[in-house]
Amino acid sequence: MAAVLSYPGVYIEEVPSGVRTIAGVATSVVAMVGRTRRGPLDHPVRLNSFGEFERVFGGLWDEAPLTFAALHCFQNGGRDLLVVRVARNAAACTAALPHDGAATQLVLEAATSVTGQSVADPGTWATQLRVAVDHAGAGGATLAAPLFNLTITNLASGERESYFNLSASPASPRFVTTVLAGSSRMARVVAGADVRPAPTPAATPVAFADPSVAPATADGDPVRADEVVSGASLEANRRGIYALEHADLFNVLCLPPYAPADDVDAGDLANAIQYCARRRAILLVDPPAATATVAAAQTFANALARSENAAFYFPRILAPNPLRENRVEAYAPCGAVAGVLARTDATRGVWKTPAGLDATINGATGLAARLTDLENGVLNPQGINCLREFPLAGRVVWGGRTLRGADALASPWKYLAVRRTALFLEESLYRGTQWVVFEPNDEPLWAQIRLNVGAFMHDLFRQGAFQGTSPREAYFVKCDRETTTQSDIDRGIVNIVVGFASLKPAEFVVVKLQQMAGQVQA
Repeated sequence: MAAVLSYPGVYIEEVPSGVRTIAGVATSVVAMVGRTRRGPLDHPVRLNSFGEFERVFGGLWDEAPLTFAALHCFQNGGRDLLVVRVARNAAACTAALPHDGAATQLVLEAATSVTGQSVADPGTWATQLRVAVDHAGAGGATLAAPLFNLTITNLASGERESYFNLSASPASPRFVTTVLAGSSRMARVVAGADVRPAPTPAATPVAFADPSVAPATADGDPVRADEVVSGASLEANRRGIYALEHADLFNVLCLPPYAPADDVDAGDLANAIQYCARRRAILLVDPPAATATVAAAQTFANALARSENAAFYFPRILAPNPLRENRVEAYAPCGAVAGVLARTDATRGVWKTPAGLDATINGATGLAARLTDLENGVLNPQGINCLREFPLAGRVVWGGRTLRGADALASPWKYLAVRRTALFLEESLYRGTQWVVFEPNDEPLWAQIRLNVGAFMHDLFRQGAFQGTSPREAYFVKCDRETTTQSDIDRGIVNIVVGFASLKPAEFVVVKLQQMAGQVQA
């Protein structure tokens, strides 16, 4: 706003430049949905290492293929992993703290903390929890009733939480239910009557026990499609894959097998593919355990929805199982491939096809099927990405097509790198142009849009994201009277047209040799 000119002299005004920097979004946030030994249910947790995964979700578990997929992802370069735990018939272990002569008890259940809120954490992992109560105050004095102290210990990890001067009265600022709900990562008070007498100290700490009494029942049964992708109420209740609605962004979705002997069926993937298209993400599809031949891979691929937002990798990888003396077993490749994608994005950019001799699969000792060049030549034109094993190079990703990449489909989204680059641009421009909403829809606004979007595209051009030797050949940004007519303006619409020349991988390298005829020179 211009200053009021009231006295002779020099006035200084700051004029906005109109530059609003558009930042590129992350490209390798991997999401996994499946069964784990512990952790919050139906809520994505962001992890940056396998050590974090072990602490939150309990580490490797033979009954949960997702745990091995997470390990393979981090082994191959993944650094940003979202994990959603799903469970079926799982129960939280509880501990009852009695009070002498009282009909009610203070009952705790195993829990964890998510974004500052306590949520149930079912599973037999909690049988290692112990809770102790005492009434000792400062200097050894006895606390006045109804105050008490509470100590929760995890015998397996050594983790310990201590809470002092707790109260059983809801009116107290130290009410035990409120304090544990906001602070504890191991237990919370079971929902029920809020008014309870202070518990009585016990000679030994009270153990958390499976309420079903039967061993391992609290871990629940193997999950099915109903808990992960195709349940009638999953989307409405934000459960299964739809729990990712709680996450701001993910780029790659992995759905490991439900159980070691229960693969994700081709029909179950339809909802997941649609959801990935909605969230601008790519679904990595695994071959079932029985898919060990070229013919079986073709049959499975033909049963899938041919979407540009999905990529199928074949065969499974062989890797050591640390839980079984490192004996080699077959695993779904989605976790390892997701790690390779993340590693390639970090070193070369999302526009580089995540395949080739540099796309080695770390941690794998072999492949469930060793493909020949001729077999690879049968699968590749059908949009099936092969994992190959070469001398010296080892196990590598040797394909970079989407499920729309079959030659017969002639899709513009044939290549995975092209599709992921487009999704990256869409998400970045969607977030970077939010400021445009409700601005006056005229030439000054259009000029700012061209300036900011053009600067973003030019920065990518300088990084080598597009074809062409000049910006004119690599991209264009249009926003003017030609793209936005008076009719559009009257309806509150501004149209921005952005085009880019995508980089295609050198999928076939042809070397032509010619034998020269012998010539005698004088």
